[in-house]
Amino acid sequence: MADSSFDIVSKIDRQEVDNALSQAAREISQRYDFKGTGAEIKWSGEKGIEISANADDRATAVLDVFKEKLVKRQQSLKILDASEPRQSGRESKISITLKEGISADDAKKIGKLIRDEGPKGVKAQVQGDELRVSSKKRDDLQAVIALVKAQDYDFAVQFTNYR
Repeated sequence: MADSSFDIVSKIDRQEVDNALSQAAREISQRYDFKGTGAEIKWSGEKGIEISANADDRATAVLDVFKEKLVKRQQSLKILDASEPRQSGRESKISITLKEGISADDAKKIGKLIRDEGPKGVKAQVQGDELRVSSKKRDDLQAVIALVKAQDYDFAVQFTNYR
């Protein structure tokens, strides 16, 4: 019997993020507390989101609305890398970068965790910005998934290609 395997990845569901952004923009345009504040949220490039308003607290409130919409769409807040509010002329802006992929250092950390605390006979190898975990026993793979889920990393993890 061949080894069973799965991949540990950190990917962004762009469609869900886009939907959350659209919902947040719609809510901001309709809410009374955002009237006349110039509050808006929009894409800035492929992996960036720009929030602007006429005050720091309004910009932060827009960010909270966006986070709420992401959570409702089952997206991890760990994909967001939001800057502090900064003044730009009369406006206050927040830049958000979407984080995707597992860095080499993070992949090594996960690999070490699997070797040290995971079941015997489980192999983990880095493949670009993802980690392939393989074992002869599927139960061992389930144990590794539970082990990795229990950790609190500063990036979102998903498990794909389980076979």
